[in-house]
Amino acid sequence: MQFTSEQRLDDGVLEREFTLGEIPGTLWTPGSAPAPLVLMAHNNGLPRADSRLVARARYTAARGYAVATIDAAGCGDRPRSAADEQARADFRRAMQAGEPVDEFLESFIGPLVENAVPEWRTTLDALLELPETGGPVGYSGGWAALGIRLAVVEPRIAAAGFFAGGYVPRAQREEARQVTVPLLFLLQWDDEGNPRQRALELFDAFGSKEKTLHANPGGHTGTPWFELEDGCRFFDRHLK
Repeated sequence: MQFTSEQRLDDGVLEREFTLGEIPGTLWTPGSAPAPLVLMAHNNGLPRADSRLVARARYTAARGYAVATIDAAGCGDRPRSAADEQARADFRRAMQAGEPVDEFLESFIGPLVENAVPEWRTTLDALLELPETGGPVGYSGGWAALGIRLAVVEPRIAAAGFFAGGYVPRAQREEARQVTVPLLFLLQWDDEGNPRQRALELFDAFGSKEKTLHANPGGHTGTPWFELEDGCRFFDRHLK
């Protein structure tokens, strides 16, 4: 892991960009060390510099956590193929038109998850070698399919927070039954991009003995800010 830049924020959080082979990422650490680690993931081609993700990461780091995110293949600074861009466009068009999207989930999102998991595990290995990070480890992100897969195959994940969850490939919907870590699931009741019933069915499928559903009115980007505070309290219970 090679750090390529750093800046100290007003709240004392240290923000550093890094590369790990071909993987670009960002790490935020609080003043105290070592700190429990929270992995924050994104998808849909968004960059790790997306303003909403950065705001969540900085807030969480200021609450005493090391927070890390990477650009998965085809996201942010990573190269994108014409075929991937066309698949994303077709998925968005079908979703907006109310057409079936399961074929896209299986043929496009499924392989993305399979390819992203090894990179996240490699990144986790490198992060936990740093003196300023430690376990337990949490997962937080809108890429529910990735989080499900990681929670199943990665024993270092001790708690998980998922957003949305309407569009998840079949393999991860089935794997949800194997997820047993404490779980906080956020649902925007009027999310135009994630079918409510599918998200509720996914929540029901999780095998965790402790799982909590928070539902709020509004669209995909309308999650209330207080949910970020509640999310940190959730991690306080399970990672500290």
